[in-house]
Amino acid sequence: MPMIAVKTRFGQLGVEETDGAITRLVWDGQAYGPATPLLQEAKAQLKAYDAGRLTQFDLPYRIAGSAFQQKVCDLIYAIPFGETRTYGALAQQLAHPAQAVGQACGANPIPVIIPCHRVLAASGLGGFSGQGGIEGKVALLRHEGAASLLI
Repeated sequence: MPMIAVKTRFGQLGVEETDGAITRLVWDGQAYGPATPLLQEAKAQLKAYDAGRLTQFDLPYRIAGSAFQQKVCDLIYAIPFGETRTYGALAQQLAHPAQAVGQACGANPIPVIIPCHRVLAASGLGGFSGQGGIEGKVALLRHEGAASLLI
């Protein structure tokens, strides 16, 4: 499972590929293994996102986990750049409790690319499992022009 490292304003991101799909993104990731064409494309897309030139990632991904976890990640992936949804709104779509959606968001193995930072609590920001915690979430939302929601 090779990983490529990408320096961004949000930190150094490590992106991992398994069998032709992106399977993980971590902060402070280190490159190892071959830089496959898919990893090179992921790096290019993350650089473009960081520079403000990309608003929708177009990368094959695979979520290890339950069918529910996969559905939550698919819904999050579809949230447009600069927009947000609440845990409750996603929960209604899935006919599951908001708490279960929040747990699935927290377990998202590919943050940024699957933009869990765009999912908010009904009465605030909610959590963020990426580097910097809630400050990291705020930085990503500001980058996407969604900061007006924070005022």
